[in-house]
Amino acid sequence: MSPPNQELRTQVIKIYKELLYLIRDYPLGYHYARPRLHNAFMSQAGLRDDEQIKKAIERAEFVKKEIEALCVQKLCSPSATSGLLF
Repeated sequence: MSPPNQELRTQVIKIYKELLYLIRDYPLGYHYARPRLHNAFMSQAGLRDDEQIKKAIERAEFVKKEIEALCVQKLCSPSATSGLLF
């Protein structure tokens, strides 16, 4: 079993930290999302093939965009802005 590519390892850690930061504003809450995020990453911890790791990073980037969209939608929803309009 070869050690993982250090550059890919750095990318994985970076996206994990970015997702941790984003889930602070997750609609279901940090305490709901954090264990699921951790479990999702731990389920892929055994990957050693660079191509599989790259695909997993791409999936994480997609999830990041989805979370960003959810958070923006949450901030822009009528209930969130009801006191701010005229």
